Amino acid sequence: MKILGIIPARGGSKGIPGKNIKLLGNKPLLEYTVDSVSSSKFLDRCILSSDDDNIIQVAQKLGLEVPFKRPSNLAGDNIFSLDVIKHTLDFFEAKNEYFDVVCFLQVTSPFREKSLIDKAILKFKESEADCLISVREVPVEYNPHWTFEPDETNLLQIATGESEIISQRQKLPKAYHRDGSIYLTKTSVIKNQNSLYGKKISFIDTTGSSYVNIDEPEDWEKAEKILKWIE
Repeated sequence: MKILGIIPARGGSKGIPGKNIKLLGNKPLLEYTVDSVSSSKFLDRCILSSDDDNIIQVAQKLGLEVPFKRPSNLAGDNIFSLDVIKHTLDFFEAKNEYFDVVCFLQVTSPFREKSLIDKAILKFKESEADCLISVREVPVEYNPHWTFEPDETNLLQIATGESEIISQRQKLPKAYHRDGSIYLTKTSVIKNQNSLYGKKISFIDTTGSSYVNIDEPEDWEKAEKILKWIE
């Protein structure tokens, strides 16, 4: 199983200007993901996909491979991650280099446990899943079995479709949300199903570890607080 790591990092962030290379603590945000990659034994190759010269320069100084500059038509706010991945795969396939699996690592999730990537890869190899994603438990008060949505008459219905609400929290099934730290997907699923997930989704639970997904200034402030706590 040949695995390609892809780190996306476009320029033009509006919420936090220059976010991907802004200093968090004493190093650029990008470096936290590069450090995670450096500790992996199972990634065959890892590259940066970016449209921004400054980000590319920082990445190269960190020793990250940058085989191309992402075209501007794949750098806007409305570009899907899947398009970035497919562009990367097409680039390598044009050079007769093929990968079985893509490991997609977002810079905005900097606090991965040191062994997370390899633990995820091992679990994915053992599964028959199309993809594996990192997740965290949904707090019980937000469990989908305890949430509601309005129907066509503007009356509330249980979001999961049951006619009666589960009254005891102990009986609630676990629910998870994506945390954005890692996505592992078979290349065949990406190419043939045009999907990052496919139909069979495995997961690795990161509940309890340090976590932030940086999008807005308040997320950056949270990251700074976490960094002080874990150092």
